[in-house]
Amino acid sequence: MKPIRSLTQTLCVVLAAFSSSLVLAQTTTNYPNKPVKMVVGYAPGGAVDVVARTLGQSLAAQLGQSFIVENKPGAGTNIAVKSVITAEPDGYTLMMAANALAANMALYQPMPFDAEKELTAVSLVGRVPVVIAANPNVPYTTVAQLIAAAKAKPGQIAFASPGNGSTPHMAIEFFAKAAGIDLQHIPYKGGSPAITDAIGGQLPLVAVNALEVLPHAKSGKLKVLAVLSPTRSAIYPDVPTIAESGFPGFEASVWYGVVAPAATPKPVVQKLHAEIQKALQTKEVKERMNAVGGEVIPGSSEMFANLIRSERQRYEKLVREANIKPD
Repeated sequence: MKPIRSLTQTLCVVLAAFSSSLVLAQTTTNYPNKPVKMVVGYAPGGAVDVVARTLGQSLAAQLGQSFIVENKPGAGTNIAVKSVITAEPDGYTLMMAANALAANMALYQPMPFDAEKELTAVSLVGRVPVVIAANPNVPYTTVAQLIAAAKAKPGQIAFASPGNGSTPHMAIEFFAKAAGIDLQHIPYKGGSPAITDAIGGQLPLVAVNALEVLPHAKSGKLKVLAVLSPTRSAIYPDVPTIAESGFPGFEASVWYGVVAPAATPKPVVQKLHAEIQKALQTKEVKERMNAVGGEVIPGSSEMFANLIRSERQRYEKLVREANIKPD
């Protein structure tokens, strides 16, 4: 009886494995056969939301299914991240992530999640540079003049940011360390109120992404001192880069990429990656990214995973040395 029972058990295991493989193959072949949700950890209208909707429209056209953006702001994007981590890993819940995905692992204690273990990197999408902008009435118009003013008044020149631990905040902390200056950080609840107070003269400087400053730079309400990207921005062609301002090799950008729950089947991840790469080559996506001051960044899933890892390590060092706390 034992050999028969053993044979039966073996057949059950083989059949179960075959069935699982068949289901996975059908899932991959038919994917997507229903709408896909793209979670965004910010309110509608911001740069991450715009990028998610732009990519979603292109993917919908390519794959014949809707890509629906779901905005879940709060807790520095941690609410959105956790909702994706706990979602069914079937490829129908994705997230358009940004730098906060890496930064929050260093910023919040205890660590709210482990993106490297609980999520899978699907594809990097693009980046938009951080800019340093100033009230037009301040006496400095270049980064060199700002540094000289800051050295003359250590800790007295203030800059606004969208919040403690935000990408622009971290970017200016990196810049200040490189320049050997001490600036006073004033955190706000988002880029809009930070910009409003810089325009109103409550403080001289603001650090935000390039898109948010654009209308105010065009109207003359703010002047952009530098873009923190390796090359000049398409929407600020006359503004020098931070490298041109004396800091070669320095850059700070808001990057965007798609992630999925960790157990998402590899063939689904590979298909998504291939379709995103295809979308990034379209005229519509490139133009939309240029319109928000950014650029598309094609590349492998491994490249994006490595970026998340290196960014987490970079932020860990800065958070520790500068004693940065979340809002």
